[in-house]
Amino acid sequence: MFSIPGLKVISLTDAAAARIREIAARSDDGALGLRVGIKKGGCAGMEYTFDVARDVRPGDEVVEENGAQVIVEGKAVMFLIGTELDFKVDKLSSTFVFNNPNQTSACGCGESVSITPRKDVETTA
Repeated sequence: MFSIPGLKVISLTDAAAARIREIAARSDDGALGLRVGIKKGGCAGMEYTFDVARDVRPGDEVVEENGAQVIVEGKAVMFLIGTELDFKVDKLSSTFVFNNPNQTSACGCGESVSITPRKDVETTA
């Protein structure tokens, strides 16, 4: 487990928590919530990933807030500490939005980002 006093890996807005609860409730195969992570890709170097969480893997960080559960992939924790996950709906789309203080830039299309990992993180047992 990782910690910085006063910071969670990810916090959820009410809208994000409601959408995650809805996704889990609609799942036919026992979804726990939402799995988030990062991967290399795009013109800015990294992309956020989303999937329905069906299990917790070694190294994952589990965040429960407002009745919703987010599983953060272990390799993504250092990049996401302090992030707020929101869910936005407009006339043409709906999407999860990362408000990540570690994000240093984004590409013009909004699909990829550049993120600097946190260095002031303590590992706890």
